[in-house]
Amino acid sequence: MRRQVITAAGAPSPMAHYSQGILAGETLYAAGQIASDYKTGVAPEARQDPAFPYYGSEIQKQARYVLENLRAVYREAGLELADTVKAQVFLTDLNDFHYFDQVWKQFFPSPPPRTTVQVSGLLVPGCRIEIDLTAVKRAVEKRVVKGATTPTPLAHYTQGVVAGDTLYAAGQIASDYKTGVPAGPSLARQTRYVLENIASVYKAAGLELADTVKAQVFVTEAKDLKAFDMVWKKFFPAAPPRTVVQVGALLVPGCKIEIDLIACAKGVKRKRVEGGMLAGETLYCAAHSAPEARQDRAFPYYGSDIQKQARAALENALKTYRAAGCAPQDTVKAQVFIAELGDFFYFDQVWKEFFPSPPPRTTVQVSSLLAPGCRVAFDLTAAKT
Repeated sequence: MRRQVITAAGAPSPMAHYSQGILAGETLYAAGQIASDYKTGVAPEARQDPAFPYYGSEIQKQARYVLENLRAVYREAGLELADTVKAQVFLTDLNDFHYFDQVWKQFFPSPPPRTTVQVSGLLVPGCRIEIDLTAVKRAVEKRVVKGATTPTPLAHYTQGVVAGDTLYAAGQIASDYKTGVPAGPSLARQTRYVLENIASVYKAAGLELADTVKAQVFVTEAKDLKAFDMVWKKFFPAAPPRTVVQVGALLVPGCKIEIDLIACAKGVKRKRVEGGMLAGETLYCAAHSAPEARQDRAFPYYGSDIQKQARAALENALKTYRAAGCAPQDTVKAQVFIAELGDFFYFDQVWKEFFPSPPPRTTVQVSSLLAPGCRVAFDLTAAKT
């Protein structure tokens, strides 16, 4: 697949080892952006002026700054924000959501599918939001889909977009947007409610849940995961690649789970490999982690937990790549879920070993990676060259 690394002159150059975007075929994978200029911390134009506390909003300034930078990346690739087919928004405080959403409407009059969760931290102190976008060139036929029985969201996003052979579905939570959480507090019941609603979106797109090629699951509590998994297996007898992380909160109080799915048309050739699925020329990976890779306590000065885990997890990811006929340089999108941002610098040293030519990357600190002792998990997407 033809690819182009995108570097926009109008967007800040990141300090860490990643690129601003990759255009792979007709799809643009943009790195997650935060409101930093990587010189002064939070960019001056994204800060609230303490001398004028009633003239502006910090979250709105940051959201606007981020979206302007993403627009610059898009334009360098020959696209516009209107070409977005999938958005993920990571907020450090969901109390900012209403004010962020007002800015979002200005940039996306016709909104894309969106997933929004609260995370524990972002890479630059003071940054309140990270936005991760995927877009498809306007020449590719697109249509918005709405499930007949899926609740209409209160916020500014659509339930799904079909772009060519791919369905990008919005993250769904267990709310009817009328009474709160009709499924009740049980994670199993909420999971069933969410998946039935997503199935309705799939049906509107002419697909079934069996056509899913990638799943991300955000939970607020890890204790009921066995019950969640029992429900999951009923809906997905042949499970798709999946990433599960614990986040701080979801947009409706009482909601314990948000599920974000990607599916491909039945005619797209698929190949299951351990740890991933090749759909057409795109490899979707399950989260790779290696909590068992730990520092030997008998030799405390010879190694590092985070580096051992990062290296072992990436070596596992490469096994998935090789089974699918891919290589590290085929990576077009990376999401890094890290348990402690203090580990980032040391993790990034290992990352450079595996990705001399770095892909676009989003990095957020989450509440938990579920497996005891796990410090980092990688969610990777690749496109065969």
